[in-house]
Order: sequence, then structure tokens, then C-alpha cells
Amino acid sequence: MPAMAQDAALPQAATASSPSNPVPAKPAPAPVPGTAKDSDSPSWLRRIVGSGNTQSGPPVVSNPTPFAETQPTIPLYEAIPGFLQASYGPPSFGPPYGTTHMFGDWGGVQPWLQKRGLYFALDAYEDIAGNVAGGKRRAYSDAGQLGSTLDVEWQRLLNAGSWADDFWTHLLVVNGHGTNLSRLFGDNSNQVQQIYGSRGNVVAHLVWAYFEKAWLQRKIDLAVGWVPSGTFFQNSPWVCNYMNVWLCGGESPTKFMAGSRGWPSGNIGATLRIMPIRQFYLMGGLFAVSPHAYNGGISGWAWGQDNLGKLSSQFEAGWIPDFGPDHLIGHYKVGVMYDNSRYSDLYEDIHGNPWVLTGLPPRKRSGQTSVWALADQMLVRHGPGELNGVILGGYFGWGSGQTSQISHSFAAVLMDTGAWWNRPLDSVGIAFIWSKFSRSATLSQEAAAANDLALPGGNYGLPYGIQGHESVYEAYYGFHIMSGFTIKPDFQYINHVGGTTVFKDAVVLSTAVNMAF
Repeated sequence: MPAMAQDAALPQAATASSPSNPVPAKPAPAPVPGTAKDSDSPSWLRRIVGSGNTQSGPPVVSNPTPFAETQPTIPLYEAIPGFLQASYGPPSFGPPYGTTHMFGDWGGVQPWLQKRGLYFALDAYEDIAGNVAGGKRRAYSDAGQLGSTLDVEWQRLLNAGSWADDFWTHLLVVNGHGTNLSRLFGDNSNQVQQIYGSRGNVVAHLVWAYFEKAWLQRKIDLAVGWVPSGTFFQNSPWVCNYMNVWLCGGESPTKFMAGSRGWPSGNIGATLRIMPIRQFYLMGGLFAVSPHAYNGGISGWAWGQDNLGKLSSQFEAGWIPDFGPDHLIGHYKVGVMYDNSRYSDLYEDIHGNPWVLTGLPPRKRSGQTSVWALADQMLVRHGPGELNGVILGGYFGWGSGQTSQISHSFAAVLMDTGAWWNRPLDSVGIAFIWSKFSRSATLSQEAAAANDLALPGGNYGLPYGIQGHESVYEAYYGFHIMSGFTIKPDFQYINHVGGTTVFKDAVVLSTAVNMAF
């Protein structure tokens, strides 16, 4: 949505398994002392919203999950819910947003729906941000959205035959609003607010709507429909802990290419995932490439757009080990994307000369490629939960520089929870992000500048000066207020705003509020 709170205390049985689909489980390590409960909320809040979800049976997972545009995750050592353990993305065999709600069980409505295989959630997210120094000018903005998700487990709903086993439908719709702060202070290449962009000025923007079916005890999983390819591929559980869009929702530069646009842009396509053992998976996908600014039109519902003849194919392999008696979980993955569309060269014309000077049409390049590698490893565990501990992570991405304005990106992150100071559902993190603009883009801009011509842009927007590289330093702290309610202050320092030295480095402060109803 949709910003799902990182505070979600997700009961393992609620999303990972069902009576009709039992899964093996290993015992979880003992919870750390001081694990937060709903009763930790202020008394005045409990009187208004109640005590929240109460579960008996399996242990509750104290899992500070990613803050936005993602979903709670299940500890791999507690359950083996098929592909849910294999790669980040819309989970298999369970509602993406679990069963954690700020308003408890809605007076019995949620249990009634879930008993019938219907998982429904609403989520509100607001991010108020401003650059307090540097950039083109001082600016402030609010960006947010209201999201709703519905997941249907057809076996529970219909009580049908074996054909309905492990058969789901997933639907996600959002309403976004706000202003892009980065553009206000002169950065057309990056976004410091993760929730802004690609939603269109519409009441209900479709993010995904797809069917999912699995076979062979969930070792094979197929998703077909309107799917955000960047949510399945080149993504990891921690990326949306951070605000910056170069991290959240998939890695740059891949998700800014038309063949692999990230969340909230969907594509007509299919993803096949094979997981022969619980520590390894292979995943492949095939998606229609939209030549338009918006996939599915501005609303996302126009699946029958014209000129959809080209295809993007993606492949990813992942290893998900957990080490030692504390189950120190890691996610290691590599992937490649190839789009067989034709794209304009950023520098050369049809004769190999700079088109900004000759005025001739740019050379058309057949195909666009990107590769990525992502890794994270838990170093110290604080308690149950896939992200409940000290985690070191990062990624490297490369894209075809002749047609992509950014050719290389790198990120390094370090995250932890508040267990050290008895706030186990809080989270804290720092990140360094670096992106290099392609040689073709730079040469074209230099040629234009030398001849007093307007600087050309690309898939990252128009520049204010000749682009080289841009770096972002980010730090956040996520406060768990109560079940389904989090507040996250965030700091970002942007070096070389927009990839240029035209403006002074910018300092951005923001606060995001998330409520999962």
C-alpha cells in the first residue's frame, strides 16, 4: 500500500499457513526480554481503540517490518510458507499485510472475513518533508496516500476441490496525493519522499491485480495478471525502511527503465518461481512493456494500451541461509533484465555523431539490459523476527548507459532495532547511496553546453547542469507507538543535487506517519 507499519506483530499462523495448508515449522528462539505488546500502549489510546489483536497458540512475532510499500514478513525458521521465504515481494499464501490492524479485529469483522478467506486492510501514510538548507530554494511538501488491499484465498471461500488449493487473488488500490519535494529544490533525478510518484491524480490507482497458484507443496508458484515487476524482482525486505526512492521499491537504475518499472506501476505479465529447497529459489518473469509515461494509463486500469508488442524478460536467483542457533538470516540474490524494445541513444545520431548538434534523429538501440546484486545478513539477533537484529546490507545495479541516464548505482545500509534500549519494535538505520550518470548522457550534455543549447535529459528527467554523480546519506528512527501506528523521522543529505554542482548540497528533514487500520 502502502505503507505497512514496521511495528506489525504478525502471528505466524495468521498468514503463513491455514488448516487446509499446513506447513512444517521449527521452534523459534525465545523472545527477548521486554518484547513490546499492545498493552504497552498508553492507557488513553487503549480506551479509544481497544487492546488490539490478541492471539493464542503460536508465538507472536516481534518483527519490525519495512515501513512503507511492503508487508510484514514471517521468520523463516518458524514456518516454511513456500515462496514467502524466498524473495521479497507480494507474499504467497497469505495476505500481504497480515492481520495487524490499529483498530484491532474491527469488532469481530476481521475474523469473520478471514475465516471465509477474505483478507482486507486499509492503510494511511503521510510524509511531511522540507529541505532546510541547500538546493535551488527552500521548499516544503506533504506527500501521502490511502491504500486498500484485498486478498482472496479461494479454498477457504469456496470450500472447493483440490484445484483451489494454494489458489489466491491479490488486489491493491491506492489514492495518492502531494507534491514532489525533490523537484521543488532542483533534483529531477531523485526523490527523497518514497510515497510520491506514478500514482496519477485519480481516486483509485491500480497497483496490482493478479492470480496466484502453486503446486508440489508450494515448490512451484505462478503469478499471472497485472503485476509490478519491480516488486517481485530486484527487491529486498529492508529497502523501504528508508525514504529515498533510489532504495525504496526496488533498486536503481533497473526500476526506472520502462521494462521493469517499480511499484506502483504494474505490467501485464507472469512470474514463475521454483524453490526446490527452502534456502534457494529461481524466478523468471515475462512482462509487456508500455511505451507510455504511465503503465495502464494514469489510473493503472487501462490494460489495453496500444503498442504493447515488446516484452521484458527477467531472471533472478536467490540464496536465503540462516546461520547458527540464533538463525542469523541472510538474503543473497542476483538478477538480469532484458527488454527487447528499441530506445533512443542518449548521445549518437544515426551516423554516430552527437544528435544535440546535428539535429538528426537519435540512433535507435535494440534492447535494454540491466543487472543487479543484492545482499543482506543479520549479524546479531535480538529476538524473533526476520529483521529483528543488527543487519548489514547493500546492492549494486547496472543499466545500459547508452539508453539509461544512470548507468551504475551502489548502496550500503546498516539497520538495527531498539532492543538495546528496551524498544524492540522501534527501528533505526543509516544508508549511503551513490549513482553515476552514464557517459553517453554526460557527453550529450557537454556538447549542448559548449554550444549554448538546452541540456538534454532522459529517463531521469531534465538536468540543471552537466551530470556526473549524486550521493545520498540517510538516517532514520522508527517509533512504534502502538500496533499499526508508527512515526518515523528521517534525515537525508544530498551531495551533488540532481547529479550536478549547480546548487549547494541539500539537507532534507522529514517525518512520516503510518496507520494500518
